[in-house]
Amino acid sequence: MRLKNVIFLILLLKMCFIFGQGKEHQKRIIVDVGHGGKDSGAIGVNGIQEKDVVLAIGKEMIRLNKSIFGDEYDIYLTRYDDSFFTLSERINLAKSLRGDIFISLHCNSFYSVARGMEIFTFYSESKKFDYNTRTSISLGDEILRESTLNINIENRGMKFANFQVLREMIKFCPAILIEVGFLNNPVEAAYFSEPSGIRTMALAILSGISNYLKKEL
Repeated sequence: MRLKNVIFLILLLKMCFIFGQGKEHQKRIIVDVGHGGKDSGAIGVNGIQEKDVVLAIGKEMIRLNKSIFGDEYDIYLTRYDDSFFTLSERINLAKSLRGDIFISLHCNSFYSVARGMEIFTFYSESKKFDYNTRTSISLGDEILRESTLNINIENRGMKFANFQVLREMIKFCPAILIEVGFLNNPVEAAYFSEPSGIRTMALAILSGISNYLKKEL
């Protein structure tokens, strides 16, 4: 199984190199699709699994980038199917791809009345990564704003966390982790079970990215 994963990563990197030719002008967005394979992540009250929800959102971001945004961005996922990769493997792949933005997609689970989107980034007391922390907050705020405007979802705000993916990736680019909603909330579980919910969330995230990048120019 480990050999299979390593081979997949090598092939994926080769594909990224080939298809990335001629895209130097595009901003590269790395979407870390959480969980996968034996790791289902959170399980919704209706049986949906976090690993499937975030993969669907990631794939829809790629589709909408082509159909609505005119293939404006160079988007790569850390997995394209229901495969399991360790946290270190996903981080190493993300580093190799040298993205301009890193986004890790997840779903929340707590008590049944909890709801809404929250976004995390990493803060270092050493101030070594202050610039990317500030830009990460700006990126997260834009995504939260778009989600609040276009989706009937509660804005739970920007927060700080010492997650490994954020701690390691913020050294290289703006890095955030998005908890798109609560799968144990019946309303939000039902929302993410529908293709329209997946599509609207993917569009909100892409629109937030677009707003952020326009401000940074």
